[in-house]
Amino acid sequence: MKKTITFGIPCYNSAEYMDKCITSILEGSGYAEDVQIVIVDDGSQKDETPAKADEWQARYPGLIKAVHQENGGHGVAVMKAVANADGAYFKNVDSDDWVDADALQALLATLRSFLKLGERVDLVITNYVYEHVADNTENAVGYRKVLPVGRVFTWNQIGHFSQSQFLLMHTLTYRTETLREANLQMPAHTFYVDNVYAYVPFPKCKTLYYLDVDLYRYFIGRDDQSVNEKVLTSRIDHYWRVARVMMQAYHVYDDVESQKLQKYMMDYLTVIWGICMVFSDLSDRPDAQDQMRALWDDLKAYDERMYHAVRMSPIGIAGTLPPAVGVGIYRIAQKVVKFN
Repeated sequence: MKKTITFGIPCYNSAEYMDKCITSILEGSGYAEDVQIVIVDDGSQKDETPAKADEWQARYPGLIKAVHQENGGHGVAVMKAVANADGAYFKNVDSDDWVDADALQALLATLRSFLKLGERVDLVITNYVYEHVADNTENAVGYRKVLPVGRVFTWNQIGHFSQSQFLLMHTLTYRTETLREANLQMPAHTFYVDNVYAYVPFPKCKTLYYLDVDLYRYFIGRDDQSVNEKVLTSRIDHYWRVARVMMQAYHVYDDVESQKLQKYMMDYLTVIWGICMVFSDLSDRPDAQDQMRALWDDLKAYDERMYHAVRMSPIGIAGTLPPAVGVGIYRIAQKVVKFN
C-alpha cells in the first residue's frame, strides 16, 4: 500500500525513551497501514537501541522499518530516514519527543485529502509544544496570526514571525520529493543541524498549508540534551559550522524569489548569528572570539548585502556591545520562552 507519510526517528542510545515516541505514532494513527515509521539506529553501542529497533520492525513489518548505520550524527540519521522513506510526506520526530494523537489524526486526514485530490502541497506546518520537565509546564508555539489557516498558500502570503516563533524542525512535514530535491548536505557529527533542515529546503517549497493543531511535543529537561545551556556552550563550534552551512546555501537576495521569504530567511540567519555570538561570549574556549570574528569575515566575503543585513539588525548591533549585554538579553528570553 502506498504510504501517506513516513515518520523518521533518528536514534542514538535512545533505548530509555524511544518506545514512547514510536508508540505515540502507532497509537495516534490507529496503526494505519498508510503510515510508515523508519527507525534509524545511528551506530548506538551503549544500550539496546539496535535490538529495540529490530524488535519493533519484527512486530510491525508492514509499518516499521529499522535501518542501522555507522554513527554519523543527527543530520546524517535524519537524511538516512528520508532516503528510506516510502511515504508521500516525511516528518522527523526525535526519539525523546512524541506526537499528540488527535493532532496526528487531523494531519493524516489533511494529507490524505491532498493525495486524493491530486493537490501538490510541498510543506505542511503544524504547531509544537515545549514540555518542560523541570517545572512540569508547557509552552505552545502556534502560527495562527502569521499564516493563513486551513488553505494552500505561498510564501508571498506569510506574515511577520517573532523571534520565538520561527518554523523549527518540529513544525515541518515536507512533501518527500520536495525535500529530496533540496539535496540537503548535512554535516556529519554535528549538532543543531535541525536549523539547516528548517532553512535550506524552503525555496523549493512553492505551496504551503498551515494546520492549526498542536502536533509535536518537544521534551525539554534532560541534562545531556543538546539545547541544555552547558552542553550548547561546550559545542559552540557546532553552531559555527551550522551557521556557515546556512550562510553558503544561498545568496538570499539573488537566489530567493519571494521577498517575504527573503526577509524570513535573513531574520532566521540573524538569530543563528545571535546564538553564535552569545555562546561565543559564554564559552571558555580561548579562541572563541577569534572564531566569531572569522565567522563575520566569512559572511562579508560571501555576500556583503547579507552581511550588512545581519550586522545592522538589532541582534547584530547588540553583538557590538559588551558581552554582558548580549548574555543578559539571552537570559531574559530564556526565562520567557523556556527554550532550554
